[in-house]
Amino acid sequence: MTEKRPSPSVLWLRSFEAAARTLNFTAAGNEIGLTQAAISQHIKLLEAELGVPLFRRLQRGVELTAEGGAYLPHVQAAFRSLDRSTNDLFGTRSLETLTLLGPVSFMTLWLAPRLADFRATFPHVRLEMATMHLPADYLAGDYHFDIRFGMGDFIGRTSHRLTTETFLPAASPSLVSTLEDAGSWPSLPLLSVSGARELWPSWFSAAGLPPPAQPRLRFDSFITALEAACHGAGALLASRPLVDAHLADGRLVALSDFEMAADAAHFITFAAGRALKPLDSMFLDWMIAQSQPRS
Repeated sequence: MTEKRPSPSVLWLRSFEAAARTLNFTAAGNEIGLTQAAISQHIKLLEAELGVPLFRRLQRGVELTAEGGAYLPHVQAAFRSLDRSTNDLFGTRSLETLTLLGPVSFMTLWLAPRLADFRATFPHVRLEMATMHLPADYLAGDYHFDIRFGMGDFIGRTSHRLTTETFLPAASPSLVSTLEDAGSWPSLPLLSVSGARELWPSWFSAAGLPPPAQPRLRFDSFITALEAACHGAGALLASRPLVDAHLADGRLVALSDFEMAADAAHFITFAAGRALKPLDSMFLDWMIAQSQPRS
């Protein structure tokens, strides 16, 4: 039976990895907070444990032996794995946490594209996001902030406006290609969204057009209606800026130049009278800055 070799000291391995990467015992010591003599001693102990030389001592500096060069990537992989596991298991405990509740359409279409910037701006903050489905959801949890759609006068809440919405009809390119001419688009099946965005009659009236036909499909969320429109199910009264990316990349085509301004908007809100912590204020400022028009 082969005798099992004891595992080398982690401190020896740290010294070896730093010295092998820098090829300088003094630089390795500066990097991990040890003296050059301590690094040299750790290397000697590791070489004695392994039974092979890991470095060749030259007149000016050191170089790896074949054994040292072969060993280095395995040691580095082990440390990467250990660092990753430690961060996965314990890293989030040191993060500050913010919680945010909002409609799925806003979270998907407005906030999600901005999360890379959030991560860069707040590298040590954990953002926990939840989506609401019914108005009662706003009362069910205790969140730092929530996103509400309305006129801004939410009882017991301080609010800051994030969007200025307009509505215009849009459809998929495949559906538009079935039209005999551009002006005949009102004959397309109409998709409607229940609630504050059920505005087809208002849009047709504001555009000076005859009342529309009854919508053929009705959805309880804008995000679902948008996905259906992208797949050619019908024309959607699209909300900007939520669909700006879809219009820019051609997933949707505007059917009219007329845009109807919306009275309601998205607001970020928090409990009136709540004293904001520094992180809360920084996040609120970031959200408001993100609402400014992009160049």
